[in-house]
Amino acid sequence: MKCRFCSHEVHHEFIDLLNAPPSNAYLTFDQLDEPEIFYPLNVLVCEQCFLVQVDEYKKSDEIFDADYAYFSSMSSSWVEHAKNYVEMITEKQKLSSHSHVIEIASNDGYLLQFFYSKNIPCLGVEPTKSTADVARAKGINVIEDFFGETLAGTLQKADVILGNNVLAHVPNINDFVKGLKVALKHDGVITMEFPHLLNLIEKSQFDTIYHEHFSYLSLMTTMAVFKAHGLQIYDVEELVTHGGSLRIYATHIENDIAITTNVKTVLEKEASANLDTLEGYKGFQEKANKIKYDFLNFLLHAKAQNKKVIGYGAAAKGNTLLNYCGVKNDLIDFVVDKAPLKVGKYLPGSHIPIVMEENIKEAKPDFVIIFPWNIQDEIMKQLSYIREWNGQFVVAIPHLEIL
Repeated sequence: MKCRFCSHEVHHEFIDLLNAPPSNAYLTFDQLDEPEIFYPLNVLVCEQCFLVQVDEYKKSDEIFDADYAYFSSMSSSWVEHAKNYVEMITEKQKLSSHSHVIEIASNDGYLLQFFYSKNIPCLGVEPTKSTADVARAKGINVIEDFFGETLAGTLQKADVILGNNVLAHVPNINDFVKGLKVALKHDGVITMEFPHLLNLIEKSQFDTIYHEHFSYLSLMTTMAVFKAHGLQIYDVEELVTHGGSLRIYATHIENDIAITTNVKTVLEKEASANLDTLEGYKGFQEKANKIKYDFLNFLLHAKAQNKKVIGYGAAAKGNTLLNYCGVKNDLIDFVVDKAPLKVGKYLPGSHIPIVMEENIKEAKPDFVIIFPWNIQDEIMKQLSYIREWNGQFVVAIPHLEIL
């Protein structure tokens, strides 16, 4: 395997999650009797640039298809995060009706709707028809395509280009970043948010690894990628979203903007964790295995005690956890989700049915496993009524905890 950034041969294993179906390949009832394709989920680290990456067994155009079932607006806390970003960047960049904003991976318009309401011209680039159609219904202009250098050359140059949780999703990271430079005005700014590799390692977040996440990013490596294509990361913010993310700010390298102390601080944290040597990437498999064994022990004990266990959130991270642990629908009765495209289907691999929230009050489960632990506070508030029958919440990451 060649590194998808520097083309160096990659040999060093970060973690092997064996084989799994694509995390968002939800099944219909009729598909339960059909063969299911499992792909290797083996993650490697490049010893030259330290890009952590999964091999591209599953093509991006197959993952992000017309029936893509993830809708960003389903999480109220994420929509609030988007609204706060729009307020911040509008003031910071003095955006107006004469500006132009591009969001890459704009999903269902969860963020651009706030620019639209301010009469700030904006464009979404979104390859999935299911979410793009929802955004268009909100009045947002959307190009239904994958972003890269070729597409960038056809777009009106932007004052702000943003992408939340997309940089890690692109198989050709070089083409993507080249496109950012092409589409950016001479004095424009790029902001990208992505889960921080440092948090993934330190908090044992192996469930955030799945086929549509091609890269796992440190600031150190991301700066190298951007610099190689004429862009300078000059500022960074550490966010709590998605278990700990970075928001980077970048512009054309020729603008020669001073680099903030925030960049130095994060780079020092990464160096302290040895992310600039292979030493920092050892031992992650053992952390994942400990979580696996504890989670299985919990489920088996609950089964032996005739306890009813369900899940909340048909999330990709939940599918990684379930499939690595080998959990099937005999241990978890059902999973609840708010996304209409998911309800009535079944989780890939585990074949656990996805149902509406009303089923919780009918079933009165003893335990509700929160799979999207990054929004566990939001979910616990939403489902607080399970306390009426002494129901309890459970999370497995970063360690098994009954809340």
